[in-house]
Amino acid sequence: MLQEPVYVGISACLTGQNVRYDGGHKANDFCQNQLAKHVEYLPLCPEVGIGMTVPRPTIRLVGTPEDTRAVVQKTGEDVTERLAHFASVRTSQLDKLSGYVLCAKSPSCGMERVRLYNEESNANRKEGMGIFAARLRELYPALPMEEDGRLNDPALRENFVLRLYVYYEWKNLPQPVSKKDLYQFHARHKLLLLAHNQPVYRALGKELAEQKELHEAFLSNYIFRLMRALTGPASRRDHTNVLQHVQGYFRKHIDSKQRTALANLILDYRKGTEPLAAPLTMMRHYLNMYPDAYLQSQSYFQPYPDDLKLRYGL
Repeated sequence: MLQEPVYVGISACLTGQNVRYDGGHKANDFCQNQLAKHVEYLPLCPEVGIGMTVPRPTIRLVGTPEDTRAVVQKTGEDVTERLAHFASVRTSQLDKLSGYVLCAKSPSCGMERVRLYNEESNANRKEGMGIFAARLRELYPALPMEEDGRLNDPALRENFVLRLYVYYEWKNLPQPVSKKDLYQFHARHKLLLLAHNQPVYRALGKELAEQKELHEAFLSNYIFRLMRALTGPASRRDHTNVLQHVQGYFRKHIDSKQRTALANLILDYRKGTEPLAAPLTMMRHYLNMYPDAYLQSQSYFQPYPDDLKLRYGL
């Protein structure tokens, strides 16, 4: 059976489409020239989607973080409900997504720090969230989401793609999800979770072991907590703990000189003089020479396509 493509939602302007309020675009190099080789995009512009023209009057957010409205600056028209509804009526498309890249600072798509204006003045603070982005998060709380500007940070870029592929695996589990399949999924991502959040690693494993029967509430809570635990890059210290843990698997296979070289490479990574890719490359080499079924099943060693080269910047 052919695997489903990796579908990713994206603000249409980031793909080079001239749909912004000023008639321009915000083409993103990483999305267009690297990630696009591995995913299929669903490009959407909520503002165009609700019938606004290109170019068009600007929209701005007004109110409070708890009660935010999107208002057309020139006319005063409130388009809040229409922008939220744009997400609600497209669930047949959105349901298949494994991630979403949003346009930063946008009153429709911005994830955070969008300018939020006072009702009667130009006074503002960067506390808003775009209306479409907020509705997307309500509909799909576990869905990996990231803004284009943050993808310029190597650590945030790697973390988003990592979460994207974990969520893709989750969405492609056989339905209904069996306990056996969930055990295998959880076991495959153990080292990855250990590197990002040890308390959640322990808690989810315990709860899964105690669960007699899977139900929708448990599954929804499980994937939400797993994805939230993976949000944010793992620290060098946490990666080092995992690497040193894995190092123990090779002790009986490699000689003292090789053990010392691997240990020093891990410490060089910890000190910041080597990228994460360096000790991982050596470990993958040893895995090819001395296969271990458990380690070879771990997503930690290859969470996404190698040619993205995301761990060279960590």
